[in-house]
Amino acid sequence: MYPQLPKSYKNAYPFRISAPSFIYPDDYIPNVRMLGPFLDEIELLCFESHESALPSRKTIHELESLAREFRFTYNVHLPTDIDPGSPDRKEKNRFIETLLRVMDLTLPLAPTTYTLHLPCNQAPIERMCDKAWQDRISESMGSLMDAGVRGPSLSVETLDYPLEWLDEILQKYDLRVCLDIGHLIANHENIETTYQRFAGQTTMIHLHGVDNGKDHQALDAFDQSRLDRIFSIIKRFTGTISLEVFSYDHLLASLAVLEKNMR
Repeated sequence: MYPQLPKSYKNAYPFRISAPSFIYPDDYIPNVRMLGPFLDEIELLCFESHESALPSRKTIHELESLAREFRFTYNVHLPTDIDPGSPDRKEKNRFIETLLRVMDLTLPLAPTTYTLHLPCNQAPIERMCDKAWQDRISESMGSLMDAGVRGPSLSVETLDYPLEWLDEILQKYDLRVCLDIGHLIANHENIETTYQRFAGQTTMIHLHGVDNGKDHQALDAFDQSRLDRIFSIIKRFTGTISLEVFSYDHLLASLAVLEKNMR
């Protein structure tokens, strides 16, 4: 039997509090059954695009029932093993086909947002002014919109390059932003400056600790001065905050840090 969270965090904050669907070493249903009674939202992880890694239609139906039973919502993290900026046409087509398939699969869950990675896989020196990469990303986004995807349903996550590189694309397709604070800190980006620039588009924040360059750790990896800067942002936010850690111990520690700093 897995340990339960000690109390409910539903409606505890001005934002919805979320955690990933893989906190316990088990499948989707056991995780959601354990987390659903305690949280506002669950981040359904669909990191891998192959069929065997995705939830079945039957599982989706069960997940839908659990959301009704425990009164929570979902957000969906789309696959990360596909590349919309690839110069390979087949790879770009695979990106579009995969996203459409996963979004259709999870549509019954009425996700609050779909979190999307737009990786820049070129070597850092080639990234500086890579207009060709930006054009390929824009073309892929345009193909998604042509297929009926609504721009505001997608939240583009901050990765290992400045989000400003995608500014025109975000505006063109009316995309939203997933501000991954752990990624920003790991990549030495200014979290306050980035938040101020994209606050109006930010629907989702991923929050996790960084310890010696390793991210997705518990929030107690940060000292209090760092936490003060983070929570100056958190206290102004009213969307969804996902504590993006992948173990019960890290989630429990992160919830304790959250509670202490939100008093």
